[in-house]
Amino acid sequence: MPELPEVETVRRGLESIIDRTIVACDVRRRDVIRDRCGDHPSPRRGRIDQCSLGIGSRVIGLERLGKQLALVIEGDEHRVRFIVIQLGMSGQVSLIDTPRIPDAKHVHVVWTLDDTRRVCFRDARRFGGVTLLNDRDSLNACWSSLGPDALTITGAQLRDRLGSSARMIKAALLDQGVLAGVGNIYADEALYRAGIDPRTRCDALSGSQITDLARCTREVLRAAVRARGSTLRDYRDTSDQPGSAQLHHRVYGRAGQACSKCGSTIESTQIAQRTTCWCPICQC
Repeated sequence: MPELPEVETVRRGLESIIDRTIVACDVRRRDVIRDRCGDHPSPRRGRIDQCSLGIGSRVIGLERLGKQLALVIEGDEHRVRFIVIQLGMSGQVSLIDTPRIPDAKHVHVVWTLDDTRRVCFRDARRFGGVTLLNDRDSLNACWSSLGPDALTITGAQLRDRLGSSARMIKAALLDQGVLAGVGNIYADEALYRAGIDPRTRCDALSGSQITDLARCTREVLRAAVRARGSTLRDYRDTSDQPGSAQLHHRVYGRAGQACSKCGSTIESTQIAQRTTCWCPICQC
């Protein structure tokens, strides 16, 4: 599942569409769109207003919080709307500059720009989607349940979000209300770098451990962004290229293998219904 580094890589890959105007939008599968701008009782049904889809509007920015990406569009009378894209488990956003869209089978939404390029949302498993929002207040409400962005998390913020929770720290890191953007891959990697056993209760962590964990989380995520994300199965960047961060994973997906630091066998268990890997010596 794409996590923060993958979504940030997509955001950066779309920066060239800023100041371009959306001239058309082809909705090929209506139920992947949640229209929060209209008055239909079901946001996945009904006709969508062209302005909400961005037609005739200029892209004026790209925002991200955790794993969620928002296109900021400006229409008539300088009205600002938002198109939120969630990649889910298999979602991809491609920027196409060729007449034919490659592998178009699972492309559900296509925005055409005034320079003929197209932004395509593809999602084979349809756990992601597109949400249309009327204004900044709606975006704030949409993202209100998310915690601080993990790319800039501070020790003080993390201590505040963890509070006195008795949950295992790995489970807490997977909670997007605690920390936005970290999933199974980077939770394992951050805990390894910080030397913290993923089964440790949050309320058993010292202040210095939490500060170290916040720093290690930032470092792991920044390194993954530099590597353009981790490609394990579906993820590709906007140019349809895989990332390479998976080549540098120290524990994630390496159960039964030797730790690159101490040589001990990496162990695994289930925490919060996710496979969790750690080194019993480096993370004791």
